[in-house]
Amino acid sequence: MPAPVAAPGSPGPRGIRPGPTDAILERLLALHPKLIDLSLDRMHRLLDRLGNPERRLPPVIHVAGTNGKGSTVAVMRAVLEAAGKRVHVYTSPHLVRFNERIRLAGHLVDDERLAGALDRAERANDGAPITFFEITTASAFLLFAEVPADVLLLEVGLGGRLDATNVVERPLASVITPVSIDHVEFLGGTVEKIAAEKAGILKRGVIGVVARQPAEALRAIERQAARAGAPLYIMGEQFQAYEEGGRLIVSDEAGLLDLPRPRLVGPHQIENAGLAVATLRAAGLVLPASAFEQGVRAAEWPARLQRLGPGPLTARAPEGTEVWLDGGHNAAGGQALASALADIEDRAPRPLVLIVGMLGSKDAGTFLAPFAGLARELIAVPVPGEAGNLTQRGQPPEAIAASAAAQGIAGSVAGSVAEALDGLRDYPVGPPPRVLIAGSLYLAGAVLAENGNLPD
Repeated sequence: MPAPVAAPGSPGPRGIRPGPTDAILERLLALHPKLIDLSLDRMHRLLDRLGNPERRLPPVIHVAGTNGKGSTVAVMRAVLEAAGKRVHVYTSPHLVRFNERIRLAGHLVDDERLAGALDRAERANDGAPITFFEITTASAFLLFAEVPADVLLLEVGLGGRLDATNVVERPLASVITPVSIDHVEFLGGTVEKIAAEKAGILKRGVIGVVARQPAEALRAIERQAARAGAPLYIMGEQFQAYEEGGRLIVSDEAGLLDLPRPRLVGPHQIENAGLAVATLRAAGLVLPASAFEQGVRAAEWPARLQRLGPGPLTARAPEGTEVWLDGGHNAAGGQALASALADIEDRAPRPLVLIVGMLGSKDAGTFLAPFAGLARELIAVPVPGEAGNLTQRGQPPEAIAASAAAQGIAGSVAGSVAEALDGLRDYPVGPPPRVLIAGSLYLAGAVLAENGNLPD
């Protein structure tokens, strides 16, 4: 989904003054069809006018799934770069600036090069209806085709079968991270239907590396793989990833790797990192063991259980408060976050306070349910900048607070994250709280911008 774009010449909704590409991005938003129908027809039309850059890409690892896509891509990128490879990366949405979506041979795309690609795509499209994600993905393909690299890590935007990235005919490998309920308005209301859409990226003769899945999701993936003629490589069957003695163990057909525990926080990051490692090996990339060690230890992914350091926003909390940030917003994300924070709580007890803002399409109750008995209270806030998003609107904070109360979590509302942190200054005597800000990547981006933590 497109992120909010500021009006040209004025500070953006996340407090960042727009760069030279923002006027183009604003125009591209206006081309959005009145009805969003997932289709590849518009994408094929535009790519044909651009000379089919999707046919000139470096070897592609294509990644779909509901949760863990970004973390899995981050680990693969870190391992490949530790091995001296030049890596392109395409992810979405961005947190603060659009440039975060496109990494060219190790560096975020600069404004001049991005503006040039967007302008070429805009001219080739010639005013025809097209989604923001489609035309910006086509622009990214232009850049990926023109800048040399060894591998392109290509993340699906929404679903898989009809996603704009699914025009790559023969990737090096296809990856399906854990599937759960999300985007039901586009993908279907069951895990089985959603998994079938995700599995639409599987291609004949191309290995599909699959994370641990709910049984119904795995059945759907296996059916689609059989139809497509894609061999599967499944966690828990052909390979294993687990923690032992504070280390990440990955065991597959190539042997056993004993690696450092991922830098990314939370038990779920063990399996994300294991999936990344197994994918690189299954794809036939020959990499030294030292690259796996360095990459797993070094990989970072902003707003995924990220502990925020000193900044203007965190300074508003009581001295000694831990402030954590995550973009999680669905049931599986809530479960992973609650599990990670329970683990932290076991080692260093503190009262947990949730600051949550969510989009209207998300189910606050299922996201918050795993925090029952773990969180002391919740403060609901609006999502900044939602008015610039064509397809989503923020959920009223009062509704989020009511959902928290239904889960047995005391709920209140505040006008912003800063106001919520200010309110903690009257917190009862005792250890400073542990705060988790979560519920939306849009909210996470605003928090990073306000605290001065810009992704690079």
